[in-house]
Amino acid sequence: MEEFPIIHTNFWDAILAVPTVVILTQIIKIWIHIKPVLVPTVANIIGLLIAIFFAHKHNIWAGVFMGFFYGNASVGVYASLKTSLIAYKNKQIKK
Repeated sequence: MEEFPIIHTNFWDAILAVPTVVILTQIIKIWIHIKPVLVPTVANIIGLLIAIFFAHKHNIWAGVFMGFFYGNASVGVYASLKTSLIAYKNKQIKK
C-alpha cells in the first residue's frame, strides 16, 4: 500500500499561487464573460494547472491536492474580500 505524499507548503503556495489564481480568474471573467456559477470551476482548473505543471510537477497527487487547494482558497479569498467591501460600503452609507 502506498503512503500519502508529503506536501510541503512554501512561499509559493502562501504568497503567489492563490493571488495568481484570483487574478487570472478575474481576467477570464472580464474577457470571456463566463456565468457566475462557473467561476469556482474555472478557479479550480487554473489552480490545478498551476499546481500540476509548475508548483508540484514531480508529484501528480501533490499537484492535484494543492491545485484544488489553490482554486478553493482563491474563491474563498475573493468571496471574503467582496463581502467585507460590501459591508464597509453599507456602513459608510448609513453614517
